[in-house]
Amino acid sequence: MSSQLQTDRDLPGPEAAVRFLLGRIDYERARNVPYRQREFKLERMRELLDGLGNPQSGLPIVHVAGTKGKGSTAAMIAAVLSAAGQRIGVFSSPHLDRIEERMSVDGCCCPADEFAEMVDQLRPVVETMDRAAAEIADDEIGPTYFELTTAMALMHFARSEVDTAILEVGLGGRLDSTNVCEPRVSVITSISLDHTRQLGNTLESIAREKAGIVKPGVPVVSGVRRDEPREVIREVCRRQGSRLVELGVDFDFDYYPPRHLEEAPAAGKLDFRFFRPLADREDPYPTTGLKDLSLRMLGRHQAANAAVALAVLAELSHGGRAIPEEAIRTGLATVGCPARVEVVARRPAIVLDAAHNRASIEALLKVLDESFSAARRLLVFATSDDKDFRGMLSCLMDRFDEVIFTRYLKNPRAVSPQQLQQLAAELTGRPSTVAAEPAGALEEIRRRAAPDDLICITGSFFLAAEIRRLLAVESSPQPTRQAER
Repeated sequence: MSSQLQTDRDLPGPEAAVRFLLGRIDYERARNVPYRQREFKLERMRELLDGLGNPQSGLPIVHVAGTKGKGSTAAMIAAVLSAAGQRIGVFSSPHLDRIEERMSVDGCCCPADEFAEMVDQLRPVVETMDRAAAEIADDEIGPTYFELTTAMALMHFARSEVDTAILEVGLGGRLDSTNVCEPRVSVITSISLDHTRQLGNTLESIAREKAGIVKPGVPVVSGVRRDEPREVIREVCRRQGSRLVELGVDFDFDYYPPRHLEEAPAAGKLDFRFFRPLADREDPYPTTGLKDLSLRMLGRHQAANAAVALAVLAELSHGGRAIPEEAIRTGLATVGCPARVEVVARRPAIVLDAAHNRASIEALLKVLDESFSAARRLLVFATSDDKDFRGMLSCLMDRFDEVIFTRYLKNPRAVSPQQLQQLAAELTGRPSTVAAEPAGALEEIRRRAAPDDLICITGSFFLAAEIRRLLAVESSPQPTRQAER
């Protein structure tokens, strides 16, 4: 490890910083992710933060867990608070293009020079912890990639003097490195089947892991509707003495989707309402809710995320400065998240979505049905080998006229396109096509599509990231040659 550190120091600052982090254990790239207290060790995270002076101390934090909707909900909360004049930090994962995206302040990712400075500050602490781990046992590990990026986000937010830091859980909740925080509000957006090898193969077991973020006396906002996981969350909140605010019980929403988005952009509309005032305090919103909110992010699932975000904002308004209605309207109308039903082109329409489990695929298909009217649909699909790709393909195959399977190149967990093709044939008997890499898949699907068709690219954040890079290269100005004299 020490030779690696020395090699890194010979590189330019930002490049050395990234190389240093990539040299750590990274469970986002691992084929087999253990989920035990030896690998996911909160004591190690606390030791790391202690060595850095506990940058999280004094930060007002919103802690967000959930199977899906974490990133979108965090972005909505941040957008509204920013529109209200607050300085907001958001820690999210994974990143689509640059690692600095994981730690943003007011929508701007961490500057490369500050990122490098923080890695330099980390190095001696990590070296000390690595040596201590080696003395304990050969297989004992020092801080991981995700633990270090979590710590760096907290450092960045402390340096930036944010008014609120929003931390998105990476995996699960109970053993996640973000779970060392002491939040003002804890959030559980949704529960569905994902990461079943680590979290369990029932909704109840997954809910118990997610509810591991609940802290004694800290209010919890939940967007979970299904009875089994909802009861688990209620039980944990009762045990922890945490007041629980639930979608469908304490608040709800109506959603009115936009139409014909293959032709032009449009926003959906949202009505939000409380069924009763929160606790024994006055309702922070006019009457019992807000009507006719514009919602830029597409889909009924995003309207549910927006409702959860509004309930969180109500909690925050009780504990500090008021949030004006205009800030709520502005935030929801303007916030967007890359690769969440993202329309990246028209004629033909290209929709890019990072859905990677059955529930999120079903949500994506619902949006395509209600907000797009193209008669012919084409699909590009790639996913990871730890995902329920059988379940996803069983939803997708009959909904598209042509399908191309590919694999992303930057992560070793990709399923081979030939394996996906074989499974699709077993499920439906329909033919499909294989492309060795995303660039070839994008070129071929465009060749097959007519201007009025719809192309959907989905299955993974990693596929979305690689496709977005390809599209960015296409749209960037190309250097022109000077005319020969």
